[in-house]
Amino acid sequence: MRHFLKIQTILVESSLIAKAKGFAKKVTPTIGSRGNGYQDTNQVNLPKIEKDHFVSKVGEEAVRIIFEQLGRKVRGPDYQIYEGKQKSWDSDLYIDGLGLAVKTQSSLLAKKFGLSWTFQAGSSRKDPILNHGNAWVCFVEFNETTSQCKVYPPYQIKELIFAEPKLERLKGSKKVVYAESLSAL
Repeated sequence: MRHFLKIQTILVESSLIAKAKGFAKKVTPTIGSRGNGYQDTNQVNLPKIEKDHFVSKVGEEAVRIIFEQLGRKVRGPDYQIYEGKQKSWDSDLYIDGLGLAVKTQSSLLAKKFGLSWTFQAGSSRKDPILNHGNAWVCFVEFNETTSQCKVYPPYQIKELIFAEPKLERLKGSKKVVYAESLSAL
């Protein structure tokens, strides 16, 4: 999976930005029991949920492009809208058949909280990848102003240093990987 070892910067074309926005707009009303957000993590701000889905999908597209440029066979991103119980924790992309999670943070949020990526780690909702040390993840920073993404090389979960989020209300339900910890790996 380590087909590159340095951060790759890529400009995401406007058609993919529009596709990601369209997906986010369609998927947000399906979140929660009645489209009212993630009640189990107290995230009910639908505009923020929509923005999170948009940023995530752009990150997936950036990672896809990088791996395809390296001659790898990539499946994904998945733009299907799933209802309620159909939603899954499947990998965001498959690189030569191997699952890869993608975590993306916007540059604006990075300025506010530090460049970091969040994993669900609560009692009612936990990202299954945390239980699989050999699983792979790529981290992305997305600059909405320039449509540029910085794609970090893939890491295995067992290599990462997890920390508590800066926001007090997220402690206990989320785990975070800070960019500065990646340079130590």
